[in-house]
Amino acid sequence: MTQQPTPLKTLQHRIDHSCRQAGRPDGEVTLLAVSKTRSADEIRALSAQGVTDFGENYLQEALAKQPALADLGLTWHFIGPIQSNKTRDIASHFAWVHSLDRLKIARRLSEQRPPSLPPLNLCIQVNVDDEASKSGVALAEVPALAAAIAQLPNVRLRGLMAIPRAGATDNNQAAFRTLAMTLSQLRHTMPGQTAACLDTLSMGMSDDFETAIAEGATLVRIGTALFGPRHVQ
Repeated sequence: MTQQPTPLKTLQHRIDHSCRQAGRPDGEVTLLAVSKTRSADEIRALSAQGVTDFGENYLQEALAKQPALADLGLTWHFIGPIQSNKTRDIASHFAWVHSLDRLKIARRLSEQRPPSLPPLNLCIQVNVDDEASKSGVALAEVPALAAAIAQLPNVRLRGLMAIPRAGATDNNQAAFRTLAMTLSQLRHTMPGQTAACLDTLSMGMSDDFETAIAEGATLVRIGTALFGPRHVQ
């Protein structure tokens, strides 16, 4: 009987194929497994297949799972909205934050990052479609926010993140291209040491990651294609 490929192998094949189609080397795109609503056992099973980066939207849920998985050496990314009263725990328990959209939050994360940990990696969330209901800064506000974050001591600005409109594939391609151009512009205008760290485009999810890779994504956030339909909280 022919063994069916796992969802991870199928997904990795699609990522590698998208990289080759775009003239990019295999391994240039990081797979971030979006594990919100998923159990520690599900995360452990995916880790056993080689996945090391996991993204969580809900702080309390993540804090409940992390101790049970501490032996795995996973890299945790916070990808949900950030409230001021949650910054201390985020600064202490995550290596990455993708959803930064306010300087106030960046300052708190910097102040509350434990000195025993390396700088917290940050991505600015950009509202590329100017949707009133969506978090993120406007494109015009990105340079000023990036410059201010670059002055903070315990965080490191790594790039940009966006969540384009759901189901609008053509528009998403334009949004991804705009985000990539914005990051390129930042690299040319920020000071040398800061510009050298700007290497991350966090864009693309289960329905549009191939389009995002074609436009330069370096990290894709995948949940459903890995775990199946999401559990309802």
